[in-house]
This record gives sequence, C-alpha cells and structure tokens, in this order.
Amino acid sequence: MAGKRGLLNLAPGSQLRLNGVEWTVDAIEPEKGRFTLSDGEGRSEIRPVRWLIHHPDARPVTAAASLARPADTGQSRSLADLTPDQLERARIRAEHVLEAATGFRDGRADRARPGEPRPAYDPATTTLGQRRAAKVTECRAMPRHEAARLGLQFMGRRTLERLTALSGESLLLACADGRWTRRSGGHRSVTEEVRKAIFAVKAECGDRSTISMAAKHRLVHQFMAETFKDFPTEKIPSRMTLTRVWDEWFGCSGARARYARSAQAAAEAGVGQRLVVYRPGQVIALDSTPLPVKIRETVFGEAVSATLTLGLDLYTHAAPAFRLTLESDTSVDVAMLLRDVMLPLPMREGWGEDMAWPYPGVPAEIVTEFAGHEVAALPFFAPETVTTDHGSAYKNHDLVEAERVLGCNILPARTFRASDKFAVERAFQAFNTMLLEHLPGYTGVDVADRGADPEGDAVLTRSQMEHVIATFIVKVWQNHKLGEYAPCWGPGEDHSPNSLFAAAMQQGGWSMQIPEPQLYYKVLRKHHVVIHPRRGVKIFGLWYYDEVLELERFAGHSGRGGKHKGKWVIHSDRRDRRQVFVQDPLDRDRWHDLRWTGLPPQGEVPAFSDKTVSQLLSAVRERKLAPKSDIELLPLLLEILGQVVPVEQWPTRQQEAKKQAKKAAKRDRVARSREISRAQTAAADRTAGRPAEPENWKEQARTVRQAVTADRRRRREAAVTADTSVPRHLDESLKSRHLFLMSPVLEDDEDADEDTADTEENV
Repeated sequence: MAGKRGLLNLAPGSQLRLNGVEWTVDAIEPEKGRFTLSDGEGRSEIRPVRWLIHHPDARPVTAAASLARPADTGQSRSLADLTPDQLERARIRAEHVLEAATGFRDGRADRARPGEPRPAYDPATTTLGQRRAAKVTECRAMPRHEAARLGLQFMGRRTLERLTALSGESLLLACADGRWTRRSGGHRSVTEEVRKAIFAVKAECGDRSTISMAAKHRLVHQFMAETFKDFPTEKIPSRMTLTRVWDEWFGCSGARARYARSAQAAAEAGVGQRLVVYRPGQVIALDSTPLPVKIRETVFGEAVSATLTLGLDLYTHAAPAFRLTLESDTSVDVAMLLRDVMLPLPMREGWGEDMAWPYPGVPAEIVTEFAGHEVAALPFFAPETVTTDHGSAYKNHDLVEAERVLGCNILPARTFRASDKFAVERAFQAFNTMLLEHLPGYTGVDVADRGADPEGDAVLTRSQMEHVIATFIVKVWQNHKLGEYAPCWGPGEDHSPNSLFAAAMQQGGWSMQIPEPQLYYKVLRKHHVVIHPRRGVKIFGLWYYDEVLELERFAGHSGRGGKHKGKWVIHSDRRDRRQVFVQDPLDRDRWHDLRWTGLPPQGEVPAFSDKTVSQLLSAVRERKLAPKSDIELLPLLLEILGQVVPVEQWPTRQQEAKKQAKKAAKRDRVARSREISRAQTAAADRTAGRPAEPENWKEQARTVRQAVTADRRRRREAAVTADTSVPRHLDESLKSRHLFLMSPVLEDDEDADEDTADTEENV
C-alpha cells in the first residue's frame, strides 16, 4: 500500500506529511477508529481516522527520487467525462479493435452477433496478424468522412497492437480521442494585470450589494484604466470570458449577499470547520418547532397550539429529552431540558419490560439504585457542547448562565445555516411522518393543507400528548434503523440510537453522573437584592417573605464581595411567580421558599407566571395607580407651574417683552406710515386726469346739511297755520331762570313777553 499512489499507509512506523509537517504513526486502534501520531519534537496526538480522510493536505512521505519528479496535478479520466455521442464513437472504435483481436465485435464467441465471424476475421482460419492486416485495409477503404467521424483513418498495425493489450473501461478510454478530455489550458487573455483586477473586483463586491456580471466587467475596466493606464483596452477580456473565468475561479454559489458575507466571516473565524463527533453527549443540538397537532388544556378545554422543544445527540441521534409547552418556550424551559438530558427517565404507567434499561455493561439494578426509581430505555449523560440557533430563548443570558453552571460549551449555529443543526431539523420531519400526522387534530405542514376543522378533531390533552411522545421516543425512535448515519467504524452496518449508545459504552466506557436535586435551583434566574427587615425581598415588582428571613444569619448584608457586594442571591422561576428561593448560607444543600406576600396564609391560589404579573402591572399602570418617580412626575409638575407662574410672567421675561413690544410698536408705526403713503399714492393714481375736488370738503358738507335742514323747517312752518307749540310745565319755567334774579323792566311789557317766548321756543 505504501508504494501505490493515492493510498496512505497507517501501519505503525509509517510516516505521513500533514500540512508540510512529517508525522510518524505510533499506534493504530481500528476497533475505535483512531490512531496515534508523533513528531520529532516530542508532540503526540490522537486522531480519528475520519479526520485523516477529510484532511485537505495529507500525503505519504516518499523517497527523494520520487520527489524530484513533477507532480501530476490533473485527475484521471473516466467514462463520465464523455458525452453520449463521444462514448458511442469510442465503443465503435473498441469494437473494431476487438474484432481484429478475437474475430468478434464484443470480444467473445458466446456473444457473437449475426454474421460473425466474418471470413477475413474468422479465428479458425486466420491468424492474429492476418486479422490486423485485414482491419487496416478495411479502415483505409472506408469513406473519408466516415473514417474521420469514427477516428479510424489513422488506425494502423501498431495502434491495434497497443490497444489489444487493454480491455474493459481502459480500452474505451484509450479509444476516446484525447482532445475530448484534454486539460483546460486557461485563458490567454487573462494576464497578470487582469488577474489582479478580477481579484480586486471580487474583494470589492464582497461588501456591496449583489450586482450583475456586466457591472463587474465595467469595474474591471475601471480598475485597469486607473491602475494600469498603459494597458490596451482592447486586450481586456470580454464579459463572456469574465463570466467563464469567474465561475472557474470562484464558482457560482448563488448565495445572497447577506448570507455570503456571514459565511465568509464564519470561515475567517473558524466557525465553519468540520466538527467530528465520536462519542455520546459530545454535541447536543437544541431546537423548537410548533407542534403540528392541536391539543386541549383539559378534557373539556379549548383546542390550543403547543411548542415542541427537542434535544438530540448528534452521535447516536437519540432524543434524551423533550419539552411540550402550551406557548412559546422560554429560557427556563430550555435550561430544564438540558437538566432532563442528565437525568434518567423513569418508567411510566403502561410501559412493559421491553422499555426498561437494556444497555449492556451497566446492570439495571445499579442504575435503579442510583436514580431511586426504575429507569426506562433512554440514555442520559452530561452534555459537553450545546449548539442552538439564534432564537430569543436560546440567546437569553439566563440560559447562558445555566449552561455555564452545567459545564456546557456553547456552539451557536451560523445565521440562516440550517445545515449546522441538520440532524434535529430532520428529526422533526421524522417525528411528523412517523407519529404526529397520524394523530387527530393534525394541522398539516401548511395552511392550504389544513383540514376542515382540526380544532374540533383535537382530543388529546397536554399530559396525554407528552405520554404519547415519550412512548414513541423510547419504543420506536430509539430502535429505528439509521440509514445514512452509520458510524465511521462500521460504515456498512445497520445501527439504531440504542445500538450506537451501547457500542459507545463498550468502546470508551460511560460515566454515570446523576445530578443532585439542588441543580434545579442553580439553573434558575438569579437576582441580587437586599433583604428588607420587615418586608422581605422585592423581585420584579412583587414582595416575597418567609419567617426564615428573621433568623440572624439573614440579618443585614451578606458576606458577598465583588460586583454585588453585600447583596443576597435570590433564584426565581418565571413559570411560577408564587415563590422564590434562597440558599441557606450555613447549609449549601438547603434551600428556603419565600412566598409572595399577596398569598393568603392558608389555602391555594391558581398558579401565575411572569406573563400574568406583567399583565397585572400593565393594567395598574394604565389606570395610573402605579407609583411614579420624579422623572415620570415631571410633566405633571410642569403643567402646574405653567398655570401658576408661566414663563411669560417672569420679571426678566417681562422686561424682554417690553423691549419687544416697543420694537413691535415701532414696526407697526412704520408699517402704518407705509400703508398711508401707499394709499395716498393709490389715490393720486386714481384721481389722475380728473377735475380737482375742493380742499375743505368737510366744511362744505356741514354747510349743505344745515341748508337742507333749514329749508325743511321753513316748509313745515309754512304748511301749518295753527300754533302747534305745547305749553311748558311749571317746573320747567322755574328751572329756566333763577328765582332771585330780577328781570329788567322793559318799556313795552307785552313786546318783551313775546320776545321771551320766542326765545324759549327757539331754545
């Protein structure tokens, strides 16, 4: 094997060249599928055989003479490289060679065709040399176009002798024209300058949006014009040539720009490297999917949807744990799922002996003694690496802390790369086809494929569905045949998850580690708070208290240092907010329950989760009953101040307002003057060319009114002959003149009275 090209010798003492470094094979363990390597500097490594098979640069160490020969970088040809027409032409050539060698077109007498053997090629009457001479003569006598089509125009005696030594596929490949499968000579138009331009455009397009090949061709022209100014433009390859070169060098992945960048970043960070899983528990894949079966909360409850969360071991493809929640899963559910992977599954009601612990090497009595109950046929182990997607429940910092407590390494899958956890995705599909689609209430894979009334068909409750899935996993899934997931040490053998786990126990052993009950509290969410002497602790807006907080060891601040100095650690389960848990500082294995102060001293209340508390606090907040901080009360205070002392009434603002008022008055006066001037100008324009009006028009109007009034009085007096005047009252006569004032004596009293009457009447 050592002397053959393409084969590696793994015998102890043989040498291998890995990435240019020489290693020596010290030992090989074929039953475990691994071998030991060492170099000349004292380093030693144990590697699996699968790792060597997929190594990109693994070569045998050859002699110096062989290293001096040029390496054959091309791959061998095969019949798959020929087109159907080329393969048919090669078969016709091979038939002529076989007829010259044996007398029959198929090379065997038992497969003789009608009319064979022909007289010139009868092996009973002719020799091999005569048959070859007859074949050469026949090829020379063929029409030129037919001989050229079949490639027989140059077939001679030496060619027949050389081809006669071959048979089978080798003969067909030898009869095929070498120009059909010749190695590509590259593109002569792609010079070193063009090569630099293509790689520069490739690097530039990595961060840009997806563009067409025509745009890339223009970018190549731009790079050549600005970088190599003397390079002739006509020698730049065309767009079609650039397309072929681009496909040959970089391939046509068809990936979207966003996904290509994430894949490139993952490759640079080393995330996308191949991970070889060779033992149970090495990698656990977690994922969630909507359960495609409608279930009921209770027997007479409404039909609801559920979420199935599954943990799958990538080596054995076993399903050691699952969770069924009536809503979307949370970080607590996933943390408890990892805890379930480490716990043995107890036997359920109705399970027979065929579903009990079956694995050899560890008796069921020992496992039952450690677990405290009869264990079902489902493996349990401590997970080493956990791979998840980027869902909110899996990225939660509480789950990350729980994984750290469990001692798990976190290996997140790449974004939009379902291939990183393909096993659990296929497991969901297998669950659908093998179990879920047979149950009543199945909703199908799409809304268009949904039944008439899946809610009405739902009859299984949540507990019944859990029992059905658990029974299916233990009885069917763990025993079903794995077609393409055979192990590296048994590629042609049939295996199931149970058989793979049993074989792993025999090869590498199995550490039976059953976690303590205190692990439940450790994976819960942590809160660093101060214990109030009378009220207890406040977690998410609710107060929790228990009489144990009155003990002396819980009084005052804790002895914790660091970031949360002096605070106590409280653990809460968001699925049930009725109580929280605190660890006893004197006994680390003892935990105390702190009940919500809103619970009655005796009696039970329905369980409520953090979602219920959030809805309650939201309702209180909507009714403006929640206490508000200074920042929240600031708008209300500003509203009160605005009503009492507005900003406009500040003394400094009033002085400024007076200045602004003066400026505004001045602006108004100027504006009024401008308006008057404009009106005068408009009036002047309006009266241009008209006769001038008198200047004192007001006095003239008053004179006209007085004249009209006097004329009307005269006409009334002329029309009335009788005295229409009304005599005055006595008091009016007394008020008209002073009582102690003596009237002057006139010569003619009658005339004086008449004058006085007229005067008073006029008045």
